[in-house]
Amino acid sequence: MAVDAFTFKIPIFGELIRKTSISRFAVTMSSLLTSGVPVVESLGITAQTSGNKVVEKAVLLSAERIAAGESIVTPLKDCGVFPPLVTQLIATGEESGQLPDMLENISTFYDEEVDAAVSTLTSVIEPIMIVFMGGLVGVMLVAMYLPMFDIIGQIK
Repeated sequence: MAVDAFTFKIPIFGELIRKTSISRFAVTMSSLLTSGVPVVESLGITAQTSGNKVVEKAVLLSAERIAAGESIVTPLKDCGVFPPLVTQLIATGEESGQLPDMLENISTFYDEEVDAAVSTLTSVIEPIMIVFMGGLVGVMLVAMYLPMFDIIGQIK
């Protein structure tokens, strides 16, 4: 639990992990609701497939509160894991009766966000890797040639 909570706080990768977890939550929940699985049971299954203990705990607590009679949105909003955009879209889907479609839209949106973040991260990491590899090759060359220069210096 502590490790998963820490991963959300990592500067660059934390947001990427959060978006991936939200997308996984939304697509799983949408599929289950479309198949006719009840909301509370869908939340229980979705929590197990979230891949993150923080999200799992938040969804399970939400499922308990929903089983007690609350709407879907209030517990998800209170847990603090889901951004306001997600909770607002879920509220709209719940009110309009189109919750599975709205969850599918959330999943699509966050999948695109993850793809964009990964491509940006890749384009930033490439030059850093090139400089790192160049430095590594330079250090290896110096390490190989210094003993040879010492030997040549001792021959004269």
